[in-house]
Amino acid sequence: GLVAPIPALAMLTGEQLPWTLRSIWVFSVSLIGIAVAIGLRQQMLLRDQLPFPAGIATAETVKEIYGKGGEALARVKVLVSSGVMAGLVKLFNDWFMALPKVGIGWSVPAKSLGKSTSISGLSLKSLGFVLDPSFLMVGFGAIVGMRAGLSLVLGAFVAWGLIGPWILTQGWVDLDALSDKDFWYGPMVEWLLWPGVTLMVSASLTSFVYSLRSMFRVKVEADERNSTFRQDSNSHAIPRNWFLVGLGASLIIALLAQISIFEISVIAATIAILLTFVLAVVAGRVSGETGITPIGGLGKVTQITVGFLFPGSVTTNLMAANVTGGAAGQCADLLHDLKAGLLLGASPRFQAIAQVFGVLTGSLVGSAVYLFLIPHPQTMLLTEEWPAPAVATWKAVAEVFQGGLETIPYGSLQAMLIAGVGGISLVLLSHALPSRVARWLPSASAMGLGFIIPAWNSLSVFLGALMGFMLMRFAKTWADRFLLALAAGLVAGESLAGVSSTLLRFIFH
Repeated sequence: GLVAPIPALAMLTGEQLPWTLRSIWVFSVSLIGIAVAIGLRQQMLLRDQLPFPAGIATAETVKEIYGKGGEALARVKVLVSSGVMAGLVKLFNDWFMALPKVGIGWSVPAKSLGKSTSISGLSLKSLGFVLDPSFLMVGFGAIVGMRAGLSLVLGAFVAWGLIGPWILTQGWVDLDALSDKDFWYGPMVEWLLWPGVTLMVSASLTSFVYSLRSMFRVKVEADERNSTFRQDSNSHAIPRNWFLVGLGASLIIALLAQISIFEISVIAATIAILLTFVLAVVAGRVSGETGITPIGGLGKVTQITVGFLFPGSVTTNLMAANVTGGAAGQCADLLHDLKAGLLLGASPRFQAIAQVFGVLTGSLVGSAVYLFLIPHPQTMLLTEEWPAPAVATWKAVAEVFQGGLETIPYGSLQAMLIAGVGGISLVLLSHALPSRVARWLPSASAMGLGFIIPAWNSLSVFLGALMGFMLMRFAKTWADRFLLALAAGLVAGESLAGVSSTLLRFIFH
């Protein structure tokens, strides 16, 4: 919320929340995500055994740091080496020379894009099919595996390679907005967002329905085929009454916060909370399979719903969606942490308590830092120094959806219907077919994510997955020992370098 809907609200209305109310708001939104994540832990981690790659990377890093003996030292060397390499590339790109995204110059004649346009042609590069000089997503790809990697790149091919050029020829994208851009992601994703989110939501909710009966069980038998996942001991499992009380309290707090801070109606606030619970499930599954949490895309679901039911209120549109986006992000974040705790043998009960204190601290400190960095969002944001692309997206959608459902991009409703049927069908097939056949089916959730992130991100994840697959196939002994350490180093190295770049840029500028 601090980097998207809250500043978007300030730009549209001039409303700048004081530190106290801002902290209360962020904390109340985060509590819902924590409660939902606790309810999903047993199903997504123990039964479905989703990878949650950031959790695996965290656990692997901790294991190697505290490991003993020659084997542990060898893995630490691989982890540190890959981390240093990824970090140096990130720092070089940020501070010395921006490394280009390399793509193929294949193009289509401009006349195929319409009669009046200044665009010289359609190329793979302009559609985002380029190699990104970043190792972060490559590391994620090596962790999530080939199914997720192939599904992401398949979604990118369908969205950006097939549907994208077609909607351009239909005139459903503002061609003038593309004329001065090397990459056409921004204007095109405003259309592709809708079928992509529909694909993710329909698939995730269908999977959720299959597992609904077991979702709230406290004691779940671990899969006996995998000794890594063991049933929680009674002394550390999260009690059922903890979950029910926590969920109820978080929902009440979020409802009161919407009504008292932003004067959102009770009906709109309730709808936002109901959507939040459903979409947090979606966020958890998509993030569990790919490592990427589609906060913006899921927030748009709430924005369009609230915009249609309550047109004309920018505050209601943005802040009701903020509940969804913030809670979904917090849910996915805690599930990654719980995955790391599961692999390390940590107590989920203590992890849940720690997360509550963590978001409390983060709400207080994060709100203070935001107010210090961006005291005047209306004049500071959407500038060269603070481009704030997420703010621009939330702001634009809030402005558009004041008009209701008819403001959805032309042609996207039919695409949403097809995507919804496709998402449900893939999940039904995966449950109906034998497991040896079903494992070759693409993940609809990952495919949907390929619609709404740049194609180069999907390509990077696929390359990482392919690297991991080849190493496991042709150098299995080495891969068993070092692949996770290598991948974790790529993720940690670039992440730490990115944080360092931000701090250095703040100090020197």
